Amino acid sequence: MDDGGRGKGEGGRVVPAKYQPALPLDRLILQDGAPGAGERMDLDVLIVGAGPAGLACAIELARLARKDGSELNIGVLEKAAALGEHSLSGAVVNPRAFRELFPEMKDTDFPFRERVGKEAVYLLTGDGRLRLPVPPTMHNTGHYVASLCEVVAWLGAQAEALGVNVFTGFPAASLLAAGKRVAGVRTAPSGLDREGKRLANSLAPTDLVAKVTALAEGTRGMLSQAYLEWQQVPSQNPQIFALGVKEIWETKRPLDSVVHTLGWPLPTDAFGGSFMYPLEPNLVALGLVVGLDYQDSELDVHGLFQRMKLHPLFRPYLEGGEMVEWGAKTIPEGGYYSVPARRSGDGVVILGDSAGFVDVPSLKGIHYAMQSGIFAARAIHAALAAGDPSSARLADYDRMVDESFIMKDLYRTRNMRLAFKDGFYAGGVKAGLMTLTGGRFPGGKIAMEADAAVARRVGAGRPFAPDGSLTFSKVDAVFKSGNATRDTIPTHLIVGKDVSADAAQFYAHMCPAGVYDVVDGTLRVNAPNCIDCKATDVLGPRWTAREGGSGPKYRRM
Repeated sequence: MDDGGRGKGEGGRVVPAKYQPALPLDRLILQDGAPGAGERMDLDVLIVGAGPAGLACAIELARLARKDGSELNIGVLEKAAALGEHSLSGAVVNPRAFRELFPEMKDTDFPFRERVGKEAVYLLTGDGRLRLPVPPTMHNTGHYVASLCEVVAWLGAQAEALGVNVFTGFPAASLLAAGKRVAGVRTAPSGLDREGKRLANSLAPTDLVAKVTALAEGTRGMLSQAYLEWQQVPSQNPQIFALGVKEIWETKRPLDSVVHTLGWPLPTDAFGGSFMYPLEPNLVALGLVVGLDYQDSELDVHGLFQRMKLHPLFRPYLEGGEMVEWGAKTIPEGGYYSVPARRSGDGVVILGDSAGFVDVPSLKGIHYAMQSGIFAARAIHAALAAGDPSSARLADYDRMVDESFIMKDLYRTRNMRLAFKDGFYAGGVKAGLMTLTGGRFPGGKIAMEADAAVARRVGAGRPFAPDGSLTFSKVDAVFKSGNATRDTIPTHLIVGKDVSADAAQFYAHMCPAGVYDVVDGTLRVNAPNCIDCKATDVLGPRWTAREGGSGPKYRRM
């Protein structure tokens, strides 16, 4: 890292893209048969990622095979040590995709917590609040509060009961290619020391090859990014992201409403809001979500969230209680214009958050992810039945998605999140007009730039001292995530060259897990702290897969 003065050469502003290394395609795309692997496994279908999209795909595919009497060897790879341990969402779930995937079940059979009854939306000031009408896009009548960890564990059990092979603790580190066809993946090695040398318990990577590979990696999917860049698949806008920080609290006071807020503690040039959901009479989930196109390099989402809990809206529910779990995750927010032009190719489909199927105005992504998995399964089953898993045949998946409520919903709200690039108040007015006109105003696409290309002003920062009771440091928070990554693991973060002092400070504020710090003017990276939120991959050092089981161990997120 250079020792340039604050703002030197940048006019008092930091542009993260200047310091972000390129995606390491040489490591992410390997030719099938490349040296370095140990065992090799052949499958009919390989699904990367045991989240809602991947598991819905596996379940629908297994059911279709059972229905027509065919035998399919389906494998699901998951980097977490156990199902759900890397899954985090708000979450208020629209049950629509569950009902389609399990038509024989009732809503009460699904792994949900509470049915949404009362709901409220507030505009916050520093010490006050104004109750607003619930926007039409945010109505949650008939939806359910849920823990995504529990949803994923339940879906995994359904998949395994149908004969699907679920392999936990195996991160996919590279795509295997045969020409331009995706042939499978290579997993990450395990048991390496900090310098990458083998320990006594080391395991070589495994190559898993399949006729079709479904990439359901979740937000900011590494292999999905690599495929889209390798095949030069465009989107009308670059994908943009938000960072969400969340806590689970055992409380003394019950919460009886789903609560969302706008305004404080965010500055007016940052997009985002908070939520507080009842999981049980004395168990509450709350969090803060902030768009990563914010313009203040000193903004710290974790710090803002800690301050937010002291507000009179939240504090009465938390006082006397205990924070029992903490986590963070990025969310794709670009919507309709950021979805790749195609999400299929020779031997491959891209599902869920990796494809950008999230509707920010309604705060929904889980049922879109599951529905995309259902469509992918139908396209894959038909392609394998025809003996033709080619790009032309798997394009049926794109057709099904494009003709479904997924893209219809995203199109209707296509500019609502994008309108806030001009600030909170102007964006609010524009979003209101878009709601009234069914998305027809302002007509054309609002152009966006990638989050890393946004210039950030350099400021003095605002120190925050946590009290350890209601508010917590990043170190304490990471402990509550259950992070069990060993300290001697090789670094999985690729840092750019000549990172300026201002950029290093930006990384330190941006990362909610305290991975980055500045010591004596030098960037220090504490990679084992990483909880795989992917904020670093959006705005700074690139994230790559590390040994299986590393990262958080969420239980109720």
